[in-house]
Amino acid sequence: MKNLRRKTLAAASATTLGVGLALTGGLAPAAAAGPDTSYLVLAPQGANTSKAAARVAAAKGTVVASYDRIGVLVARSTNPDFATQVAGAGVESVASTAGLGTALDEGETVEVSAADVAAATGDPTKEPLYGQQWDMDMIHVPQAHAVNNGSPNVVVGVLDSGISSTHPDLATQIAKDKSTSCIGGVTNTTEAAWNPTTSDHGTHVAGTIAAAVNGVGVTGIAPGVKVAAVKVVNDGGYIFPEAAVCGFMWAADHGMQVTNNSYYIDPWELNCRNDARQRPVWQAVQRAIRYSQSKGVLNVASAGNSNYDLAHKITDTGSPNNGTPENRENLTNACLDLPAEAPGVVTVSAVGPTGAKSYYSSYGQGVVDVTAPGGDRWVRTQGASSTTADQILSTTFNTATRTNGWGYKQGTSMSGPHATGVAALALSAHPGMTPGQLASFLERTSVAQSCPEGVYNLVPLHPSGPHAYDATCSGGERNSFYGAGMVDAYNVVK
Repeated sequence: MKNLRRKTLAAASATTLGVGLALTGGLAPAAAAGPDTSYLVLAPQGANTSKAAARVAAAKGTVVASYDRIGVLVARSTNPDFATQVAGAGVESVASTAGLGTALDEGETVEVSAADVAAATGDPTKEPLYGQQWDMDMIHVPQAHAVNNGSPNVVVGVLDSGISSTHPDLATQIAKDKSTSCIGGVTNTTEAAWNPTTSDHGTHVAGTIAAAVNGVGVTGIAPGVKVAAVKVVNDGGYIFPEAAVCGFMWAADHGMQVTNNSYYIDPWELNCRNDARQRPVWQAVQRAIRYSQSKGVLNVASAGNSNYDLAHKITDTGSPNNGTPENRENLTNACLDLPAEAPGVVTVSAVGPTGAKSYYSSYGQGVVDVTAPGGDRWVRTQGASSTTADQILSTTFNTATRTNGWGYKQGTSMSGPHATGVAALALSAHPGMTPGQLASFLERTSVAQSCPEGVYNLVPLHPSGPHAYDATCSGGERNSFYGAGMVDAYNVVK
């Protein structure tokens, strides 16, 4: 780390003047600068940020983004004492976001070969690769498209790793005027900025929502709607809190009615508002989500891929995921998976091609709202081998070769956009619903899924161990595995 020190005449005459300064209590060298660090600085709820901004400047920081509507500033500073010095009148809380980047849980992409794409014929009304999209039949997409395939007046924000603007299934689907990068908490609307650089996760998500019906590749659930790329994943594959706040605010202020969030915020899988390290992050994200809801945005989030019962939090032993894991025990409901557990957010678990909960999907009574196809490559083979075709096929972008294609992924990252696409169809058929009305409508039109009995031995022969993914379902018609049930595209438009 480079030490920046104030220049004095001592440099010219260290023997005499330097000693004299020391003896007479003259100017001491300035404190060494620290690394350039991002901070979230929160003004009191309802107050403007002018006093907070003044304190940022006085503490030798720079405001890089100001969200006055929610009283949140994103600041940067090399002052190692910034957090202490910025505290005071006009500042409710402050937190460095250094080390708070969450690795995107995107899994492996299995690409469809060019030969297989060329050989695919399928049904011309459903796209050449439709025959491999078992997920679309599961939620009755063909029947829905016969009634309504989406309105271009509906814009879905994909808060993710960017969307390939050159993909033949997506090029006509992107609302470029509403797309941006939010990396660092600062918006950059150039097309290169919101395109993917190191991950095709967002491109895959966008295809599930809105891939075009154009005789090429796959179909999306709502091909008539538009998607906006809101890039919140940096080149290292991390989502930092300031980027997530920026994403929610951008979507709210640019006319998006739905956002898809296939990630969790913070390196701790569970973000505890009673932990001083995490409370400012929790507050800032909650404010941004509430603001987006007030502007008519329904936020949809994935439940997570840890096979974790979110309703009965006891321990978190695998976090933070970008440092030395801590063994946090006796956790309470003050600890949340964000944004999945934020009030008003629709939380989605995942099922495989048999309709049973995917082995990896997190769950929780009163947490999961609905379920949707996310894929399960072990469900038919019970661990003897994996079956790629039981995952979710969508659009891809190879960041190494910079080429577009199609491929398979699995995860609640894939189930989330299925619910998001259905929500977009619902808004297309029934415009004007508030976020609360739309969330309720998604649940009421879902198809109830019953709990399996006893301990659900998901993958008896999985390589991680015979009981690595055991889970117990609780509840009746609305339960911990599936919430209100499977989303249904036809039910929301008929």
